[in-house]
Amino acid sequence: MTQSKDTAALAAHALECIRDDRTLFSNLDFRLEAGSALILEGRNGSGKTSLLRILCGIRLPDAGTVTWGDTAIDKLGPDYHMHMAYIGHRDGIKLDLTPLENLAMARALGMPNDITLEAALAKVDLAGYEDVLTRNLSAGQQRRLALARLLVTDTSLWILDEPFTSLDVHGISVIEELLDAHTTSGGMLAVTSHHAVNLQNTTVQRINLSA
Repeated sequence: MTQSKDTAALAAHALECIRDDRTLFSNLDFRLEAGSALILEGRNGSGKTSLLRILCGIRLPDAGTVTWGDTAIDKLGPDYHMHMAYIGHRDGIKLDLTPLENLAMARALGMPNDITLEAALAKVDLAGYEDVLTRNLSAGQQRRLALARLLVTDTSLWILDEPFTSLDVHGISVIEELLDAHTTSGGMLAVTSHHAVNLQNTTVQRINLSA
């Protein structure tokens, strides 16, 4: 039986982002609760990645605040980041390590949970590839390995920029099941994707930054 994650709400308050003297978005408000997903939509250059970076605390907003449990994330610092996992456009994995070694490193850098590394690989359809050099995996397999890092640490908020890059139809289905399981167990998700995101059991809110 899945257990609820102990999560606070993530909220944006009057966010504004300016890049190259162009306002990408302004007066943006939303609230993301446990068990739900935020899907960001919009044309290239509309600010989707910039917004995710603001939610991560990597980039400061030009106006407004992001809060976690009603406290601004820039004041929380590590007390916020321990609850969050971010995967961007790049896989962020080491090609000269095996999948098991990549996951072991990810676990060592985060807050470990009780899933085995082998089980995490099986959940992303990489059983049998534990000891293969990562550079010998296909692009889709490398992407699934990158996403498997989400499974080996205890984080409630997953922030994902184009998680389906390089994945085929089967790979997309595998990752959608992983995301759905995370939210239905009490986690939360903020994601951008050029592909439709099919989360059967998740409360979803959508924001179109091109609207």
